[in-house]
Amino acid sequence: MLYFDAITLRRGHKLLFSDVSMVIHAGHRVGITGANGCGKSTLFELVQGRLEEDSGRFRIDKGTTIAHVEQETPALAGAAIDFVMQGDAELVRVQQQIAEEEGNSDGIRLAELHERLITIDGYSAHARAARLMHGLGFAVGSENNPVASFSGGWRMRLNLAHALMCRSDLLLLDEPTNHLDLEAVVWLEKWLQDYRGALLLISHDRDFLDRCVNKVAHIEHEKLTLYTGNYSDFERMRAEKLALQQASYEKQQKQVAHMTSFINRFKAKATKATQAQSRIKALERMQMIAPAHVDSPFSFSFKHTGIIPNPLLRLHKASAGYADKTILSELSFSLLPGERIGLLGPNGEGKSTLIKLMAGVLNAQSGKRDEARELSIGYFAQHQLEQLHGELSPVQHLMMLNETLSEKDARLFLGGFDFRGDMAMAPVEPFSGGEKARLVLALIVYQQPNLLLLDEPTNHLDLEMRHALAMALQSFEGAMVLVSHDRHLLRTVCDSLMLVSAGKVAPFTGDLEEYSRWLLEQRNQEEETSATAPSRKDDRRAKAEQRKQLQPLRNKVKKLESELEQLHIRKSDLDAQLADPALYEAGNSDTLKTLTMQHRQLEQQLQNVEEAWMESSEELESFE
Repeated sequence: MLYFDAITLRRGHKLLFSDVSMVIHAGHRVGITGANGCGKSTLFELVQGRLEEDSGRFRIDKGTTIAHVEQETPALAGAAIDFVMQGDAELVRVQQQIAEEEGNSDGIRLAELHERLITIDGYSAHARAARLMHGLGFAVGSENNPVASFSGGWRMRLNLAHALMCRSDLLLLDEPTNHLDLEAVVWLEKWLQDYRGALLLISHDRDFLDRCVNKVAHIEHEKLTLYTGNYSDFERMRAEKLALQQASYEKQQKQVAHMTSFINRFKAKATKATQAQSRIKALERMQMIAPAHVDSPFSFSFKHTGIIPNPLLRLHKASAGYADKTILSELSFSLLPGERIGLLGPNGEGKSTLIKLMAGVLNAQSGKRDEARELSIGYFAQHQLEQLHGELSPVQHLMMLNETLSEKDARLFLGGFDFRGDMAMAPVEPFSGGEKARLVLALIVYQQPNLLLLDEPTNHLDLEMRHALAMALQSFEGAMVLVSHDRHLLRTVCDSLMLVSAGKVAPFTGDLEEYSRWLLEQRNQEEETSATAPSRKDDRRAKAEQRKQLQPLRNKVKKLESELEQLHIRKSDLDAQLADPALYEAGNSDTLKTLTMQHRQLEQQLQNVEEAWMESSEELESFE
């Protein structure tokens, strides 16, 4: 399907990779990994024909249909579901052709178009688009809202649904989970596992990669290496390769020793709870893959040298929401030192609302929120990226927190977050989303909080930074509450899980695999209960539309039937005349000759009309 023969790609003067040769066949599911700026997205541009190779030869099988996610969505006035359905280009084309042909008298051409519509499952396209939207988190009933009424994050979900609607041979996905919650990620995984085409996937979510790919194309040191297996298999193979490099051996051993010590301490306290045992297994796996990250550019840790109060924060019969709408009610619990809580729950149930309530940025509508005098909160949320001062550098941001901090010490600290050289002194305005997220995390770490409230901290972060964050959070001594769609992070740093649902917060006793199954069960139940009526309505609508579209063919059949009836009447009349004995008497020879000729012509006409009627009737039956 895709053929790369000694390909070299550059971005400007920068060499991204060279001498790349590989073949991607139908059914291959390839994860594209590597540091930011290594050329992953540029590789997609090559496949889409948006740029040419600098050397070598790239080709793609003729007729391959490619689907990809657009980065921008115009503020359209049309219904969201119509925008999603436009992802199926052939469906749109056939529907337009049917509309054009309806005013013409060519019933055969119209019938052919309707036959094609049936072949491409066009009559169920509306229901298929609705299922895509619901799977990606859109509420039932929001399908007909204008595209312009949705926020930027939800429009990105519409773009994703638009791409999935396409009946493609090759699907290109660049960070598809960035704007999704865990519920939508689990649904998308299931959808991709059933996808029959080839998949090229750029993602920094290792669990998502593990479940969706069977090959990994890793870009580093200006080379692309294709590994067989999922992301975990790739990490093990790369770890084995790096373990042979003597220069990295010492750093590797230090990481292994650190994690072994942590695992031992954790095991000493662990109960037989499912969540605890799951975390031990995850940490042991991290020990095994540690060598794959020995050359990471990130090195930092959370430190708190002061007092950690007990409890840090207490909620008593607290309710929270916005304006007159209450989302969470009657919440009563305390956050204790050392607690590591992962918040789970379907989209819109109140996870971010709870984080904001605990952070104090949202006041309780009723009840009480009590915080310890020595409480120091480190709060990460996506809106904080927008609150950075675009004209200031990372060093200046850090020195705003401590006026006595020297530039040298600021640079040294920021180096652990890979802000080095000129980048440490450059304005942050042109920084990428990942670079801004790293800076916000750096500012939080520097303030040494004793309570971490993290709402989707891994959005835009690459795999190496996610790994470094997981390592740092493991040694954090304060309390932590985490919302994330990155299951690897949840699994490796959280001791307990809490479910936010139906306005309440309660412990979730299972592990993340059980939660994923619970989500899919909930989704299936919703589809069975709430989608039954709409689906019947869709069926009725589709059948009505089909009847409307086939009306010209029905009219043709009715016209031929009427013509046949008139011809049979005329034939009966001629037969009666020809049966009159007087016709054969002398003197009537001219009349006999005329009637005989008319009878012969009428029989030929009957035969022609009957053949046309039978052909049209069979054609109509094939559609009905």
